Amino acid sequence: MLVKTFSASVQGLQASAVTIEVNATRGIRFVLVGLPDSAVKESYERIMAAIENSGYTFPSRAITINMAPANVRKEGSGFDLPMAIGILATEGQVDTQVLNRYMMVGELSLDGSIQSIKGALPISIKARELGFEGLFVPEENVREAAVVNNLNVFGVRHINQVIGHLNGLEPLQPTVIDTRAEFFARQSEFEFDFADVKGQEQVKRALEIAAAGGHNLIMIGPPGSGKSMLAKRLPSILPPLSLRESLETTQIHSVAGKLKSNCSLIAQRPFRSPHHTISQVALVGGGSNPQPGEISLAHNGVLFCDELPEFQRSVLEVLRQPLEDRIINISRAKYTITYPCSFMFIASMNPCPCGYYNHPDKHCCCTPGQIMKYLNKISGPLLDRIDIHCEVQPVPFAQLSQMQPGEPSSAIRERVIKARKIQEERFQTYKGIHCNAQMTEKMLHKFAEPDNDGLDMLRMAMERLKLSARAYSRILKVARTIADLEGSEKVMKQHLAEAIGYRSLDRSDWAERGV
Repeated sequence: MLVKTFSASVQGLQASAVTIEVNATRGIRFVLVGLPDSAVKESYERIMAAIENSGYTFPSRAITINMAPANVRKEGSGFDLPMAIGILATEGQVDTQVLNRYMMVGELSLDGSIQSIKGALPISIKARELGFEGLFVPEENVREAAVVNNLNVFGVRHINQVIGHLNGLEPLQPTVIDTRAEFFARQSEFEFDFADVKGQEQVKRALEIAAAGGHNLIMIGPPGSGKSMLAKRLPSILPPLSLRESLETTQIHSVAGKLKSNCSLIAQRPFRSPHHTISQVALVGGGSNPQPGEISLAHNGVLFCDELPEFQRSVLEVLRQPLEDRIINISRAKYTITYPCSFMFIASMNPCPCGYYNHPDKHCCCTPGQIMKYLNKISGPLLDRIDIHCEVQPVPFAQLSQMQPGEPSSAIRERVIKARKIQEERFQTYKGIHCNAQMTEKMLHKFAEPDNDGLDMLRMAMERLKLSARAYSRILKVARTIADLEGSEKVMKQHLAEAIGYRSLDRSDWAERGV
């Protein structure tokens, strides 16, 4: 007897349908074909034990399972459930008339319980696209899959629940989520707030500009000056995620298996802070079964690299292309997977190996040569891609001891949102451009061209600091954002002056002067 069940596999951020064809004939063998990987090949032992421990009979016949299309590699253990249902259906233990209405995924334990999988959201999107009536997923994944409307999503803990529903004995109720209500309710829940920050007004100003224009930023300062503390509060002033951005971000985290069991849509911009021992593959993604890396997990959010010079230079260099293109292509012999990685790059570093160069109270024991060697761990091309260089100084006791809270994140966020709305209106006819940091050279001449006085100042800065053409573009982009924050239609001289001040590390005498 031939029975068909339906499942899906995930490649990149997209799911593709897989038809499980189960044929039972006379004999005692078990054959699995259709380009399965090791995890799929091992499913026989799990399925047999799960069926018998759930009170059903495993067929004592020859079973052949084909996973179509046969030219696509099937990876992971999420095919256990549809294969088990197909095997039971060949013996009449499951109603075959309803199998074509459902897609199902899930890993089976030996007792018949169903374990969580990766990529439930892309699979749910594919099931709706193909017109399936319902989708069975593990209970841990039901909330992420149920954000897709016009599809009945059933969260199941045990194979008996699936069998009972298919046979009409114990119908399950689909999980219903008010996606919009939950999404908007959690958009303003932040653990960290700028109201807790004492002093550091210059750094807060730089972070506000970075958030308003989507600019990359690096903070340079001694240990304990508050670099990491300030970076962690950046998501609280970024514009809220749109539903489209949230769905895209949730898909990436779903594929990577990073979603919590009670999570539906990600409502806040992600903040990823990898350790400096991270490898290239972990940062940009890849592996034998390509998975999203940290830069893709930070998509629509923030990638924070603390102690930037401590990262391996080869690891940092792979950031150069994603910072420009905002996508990462992972190529293998038979296929290429593209992951989005449009993120704000925020970094922090000490000014020297000991960390106390130009500290107001502590003495630096590093020579100028050691300082230069330390700074040169970060390549010029990477620094060129960082729009804002911000110097951080320790906060004096008088400011630390103040009981009055600082300006809250909500007030800063309002100004950022207002500036972003100006940019959205400006770039509404440009596909893929949403903020000033994404402007092309042609757009710079149209929207950020300074007046004659500003050009003279910029020319002088370029000659004195020996800036590159890319640094010139970065200054104009930052100046455009500063003008937007002030509501100015044109880029003025004062906007350029402030933007030039945020190129600290471009100064050739940085290691020989007082910071």
